[in-house]
Amino acid sequence: MAVKKNAAADAAKVEKKVEAVKEAATEKKAPAKAAAKKPAAKKTAAKKAPAKKAAAKKETGDKVVLQYNGKDIEMKAVVEACKADYKAKGHKTANNVVVYVKPEDDTAYYTVGGKGAEDFKVDL
Repeated sequence: MAVKKNAAADAAKVEKKVEAVKEAATEKKAPAKAAAKKPAAKKTAAKKAPAKKAAAKKETGDKVVLQYNGKDIEMKAVVEACKADYKAKGHKTANNVVVYVKPEDDTAYYTVGGKGAEDFKVDL
């Protein structure tokens, strides 16, 4: 029972990190979208509908989910959390990120550009 409570708490932590990453990504994309919306304001409502459908199609796709100890961890979320952790440590953009998930430690370790460090890790 204690393991399931810890697993639920850990899953909640990962979900919070994922939400933080999504919010940060949305904030960065907002200025570009705002600039794109100015010319779009002249278009009719009929032309806007296909754009919304295209955005909905972007959300669907392949994903990998790791299941262990009663947890469901989406790997894309882990990669995004690693990138956010890297930026939070004062680095610039993370390119060529490789993530190593170690379920027995409830941790994901990562390298950026082939270089790693002891603190390049995210708790799952």
